[in-house]
Amino acid sequence: MAAGNDDGELVCGRFTAQSTQGAFMQFVTEITIDSSPERIWSILTDLASWQSWNTTIAGVDGAIALGNKIKVEVTANPGKAFPVKVTEFSAPNQLVFAGGMPLGLFKGVRTFTLTAHGSSTDFRMSEVYSGPMAGMITKSIPDLQPSFDEFARCLKQRAEQPA
Repeated sequence: MAAGNDDGELVCGRFTAQSTQGAFMQFVTEITIDSSPERIWSILTDLASWQSWNTTIAGVDGAIALGNKIKVEVTANPGKAFPVKVTEFSAPNQLVFAGGMPLGLFKGVRTFTLTAHGSSTDFRMSEVYSGPMAGMITKSIPDLQPSFDEFARCLKQRAEQPA
């Protein structure tokens, strides 16, 4: 994975498309972090501490563990907490949150991936919105790309600090 250039710069993008299953939208950010996947994982899975290091987070509730429901309020959409379920917890490589509407009418899936790359780690965060109602619902979703990029930069800064 090319999660940035040799200087650890951010690679990002927003993608919107239409498929036979309905519309979908995706936000992606990638960055190389000079830290181990294990250290980054410990920071990433400590939901209670997110507000202390991450400027994109306005509030959190719950604990990250497989099957748990958590709520995250982001500064990009203040006053609205997003309830999601932890659907994958594969330490220290992949963490997945999913939420949406019944019957798959609308679904949001956020995936955090950590890949060891020598003495550093490639971090990737993506969120895909899909389902038959995605075309209509995604029109009301603000541009989250700046928040995704900031989340990655904040995680990098925190993980590269001495323990």
